[in-house]
Amino acid sequence: LRVPLSPSHIVPVMVRDPALCKSITDALLREFSLYAQPINYPTVPRTTERIRLTPTPLHGAAMIEELAAALDDLWSRLALRRAA
Repeated sequence: LRVPLSPSHIVPVMVRDPALCKSITDALLREFSLYAQPINYPTVPRTTERIRLTPTPLHGAAMIEELAAALDDLWSRLALRRAA
């Protein structure tokens, strides 16, 4: 997935579409019980919409793997473009 480098602990996952960004975060919560924030315009410029992930020391490897699998599933179902 498209994940630009970040100077903070926040991990932005680029979606680049406001409706898809909201749909993905809604599905993460509804289907996988995982909460992530959609970040859309005007917080970010149009076409730079993203999902904001905020890992903490309390998120272990199993939790991160669960999130990665959920995102992979959603990206496949929605036929979204992946990073090169």
